[in-house]
Amino acid sequence: MRKMTEQFLKEAFAGESQAHMKYAIFAEEAEKKGLKNLANLFRAISYAEYVHAKNHFNVLRLLGAMPDNIQQCIDGENFEVQEMYPVYNETAKLQGEKDAERSTRYALEAEKIHEEMYKKAKQLVEEGKDYPAKKISICSVCGHTVEGDAPDKCPVCGASKSAFKDFEV
Repeated sequence: MRKMTEQFLKEAFAGESQAHMKYAIFAEEAEKKGLKNLANLFRAISYAEYVHAKNHFNVLRLLGAMPDNIQQCIDGENFEVQEMYPVYNETAKLQGEKDAERSTRYALEAEKIHEEMYKKAKQLVEEGKDYPAKKISICSVCGHTVEGDAPDKCPVCGASKSAFKDFEV
């Protein structure tokens, strides 16, 4: 693939990915306000943006063997833990941006867990095994991630057990 086309597809993938997430967030907000049809519109178009992002991803041939896919996850999480979020968090502190400081701290704490989970997953997949956790619980306030049942209180943000969303097989 020619470099300019490749760069444009990478930028389109990033843009479509952001639109997908933004519209999903808008859908949640519309749902909270009782605007069910508008929420549905946001969800539908969010899905269309996901399809566009997935198409660009596939054309870029970014999908690899499962261990390679997991390694991409490890690399991304490691970058966030070691470089990105520490710098973003310190900058927010320096500039007195309390909301940004909290948001980046929440993300940093969750990304540390994600990196370890992906490392474990890669090792297991390379051994021909599936990931053992049948249930993963995520705090909807800060993203804190646990295998199994949620704690009574989130150790990062203090949210109650009811704030956790469960993902089960």
